Amino acid sequence: MKNSYEVIFENNRKWVESKVADNPHFFEDLAKTQNPEYLYIGCSDSRATAEELMGAKPGEVFVHRNIANIVNTLDMSSTAVIQYAVEHLKVKHIIVCGHYNCGGVKAAMTPQDLGLLNPWLRNIRDVYRLHQAELDSIDDESKRYDRLVELNVQEQCINVIKMACVQERYILDEYPIVHGWVFDLRTGKIIDLEIDFEEILKDIQKIYNLTSSDWVMSRKTK
Repeated sequence: MKNSYEVIFENNRKWVESKVADNPHFFEDLAKTQNPEYLYIGCSDSRATAEELMGAKPGEVFVHRNIANIVNTLDMSSTAVIQYAVEHLKVKHIIVCGHYNCGGVKAAMTPQDLGLLNPWLRNIRDVYRLHQAELDSIDDESKRYDRLVELNVQEQCINVIKMACVQERYILDEYPIVHGWVFDLRTGKIIDLEIDFEEILKDIQKIYNLTSSDWVMSRKTK
């Protein structure tokens, strides 16, 4: 255990050397103010990082991760990240990315008392409740879980769109755009769920309009 921990620092030393060899100013540039175009909200799963999936360089993606990529407006961590990314970093895209074979999604469907995890996983159970007819019609259990992963991403995207900071920034600048992805661990591919951001915005505006102003979605059709 001790050796496996210590090897991290050796790997870090080698990483520093390789970066400086390629670009002597790499860390000077890295220390400058970040200007990412993307906010990535993903699962805490250890098998893939946002930058790896996207082929992105340091500073190009602002990242938030938690169990099962949940966006709960009562969670100060995720909401603070979103507000900072939208208002200060002015990201142009917000990506909610789930993945198949998600342990959090499977745990949410397990009839077991999981202690402190219960209220967190209830968010996923709520997604199942909203889409129970569709999910119960899927006989294959693995395909049902895959579909729940997709629906969970969809509902978390809607939770992002409900936020006032996202609505207000979109009215002013026509961004950020919210996207829903699923990473397929079995193939390594990213699947775009093609979330219709503008249509969702239109559908929820009467209930979740937090901007105290008229919506401007109609201007896009002129």
